[in-house]
Amino acid sequence: MMVFGGMGFRGRCIVRHLQAAGFGVRAASRHPDRGRSQSAARGVEPVRADINDESSVAAAVAGASGVINAVSLYVERGRDTFQSVHVEAAARVATIATRAGVKRLVHISGIGADAGSASPYIRSRGQGEAAVLLAFPSATLLRPAVMFGPEDAFLVPLLSMLRRLPVFPLFGTGKTRLQPAYVDDVAEAVGRVLQISAAHNVYELAGARVYTYRELLQTIAAQAGKRPLLLPFPFALWRLIGSISEVLPNPPITANQVDLIELDTVAASDSSGFGALQIVPQAIEAILPAVLQGRNQDAAGRLSAS
Repeated sequence: MMVFGGMGFRGRCIVRHLQAAGFGVRAASRHPDRGRSQSAARGVEPVRADINDESSVAAAVAGASGVINAVSLYVERGRDTFQSVHVEAAARVATIATRAGVKRLVHISGIGADAGSASPYIRSRGQGEAAVLLAFPSATLLRPAVMFGPEDAFLVPLLSMLRRLPVFPLFGTGKTRLQPAYVDDVAEAVGRVLQISAAHNVYELAGARVYTYRELLQTIAAQAGKRPLLLPFPFALWRLIGSISEVLPNPPITANQVDLIELDTVAASDSSGFGALQIVPQAIEAILPAVLQGRNQDAAGRLSAS
């Protein structure tokens, strides 16, 4: 199996679950040397590939029976735009996979993807799905909700801020609904899909519980032993903060993430999801203790080194 984006947050989990399912795995990245020692220890073959370059994609895909595209982008930088990554590169991978005779293609998108959206990020996700299915009609689209897990860019930053700030700004009034999915459950879903001969075209992978944003913050804070004051904060101001933050190397939030947060991101009632793959999704409450323990160990390590 060839995993594009195999060195990223969700890509690493996907690689691990594919190995556990008995698949041989290659992980494609523009910078495979950064994780080469860890990859070798796990028995994963790191491959240098740039999804913006047709020849390197073709070389990476050659001989693969299945391809997983787990590449995503939240901040546009240089030639890496939402159009180039979510649409053009996704179409490139699908087209080359078809040409190479690849049997299975799994494309990871997201709940809320909409080719008609006014948001460039959300629109590109929807357009990317359409481009993939045009080039590889039997492809499986996985649409996870916002993902959480150790070292994620969602739960861990929220937890860090809730532990430090006595007053915490909500997104709007905090009534937006979301259904976060554990990254390991999403990775398990990739492996299950590849073992099903007649998989559905689309799976919406949402977690065990639907929260309002306010409820989610209260749940996380309670686990950390905190009770911050939650204050409404207009989406327009969040969007301004996100736009300004995008100049930073690692922005804490972007305008496009705000666009996504403003929408309810829950699975459609009539969609196939974890249940169709016989996966019981894990709740945030079950994972938080491990995340908290990891944060405490990191803090202790920093103190002992100082």
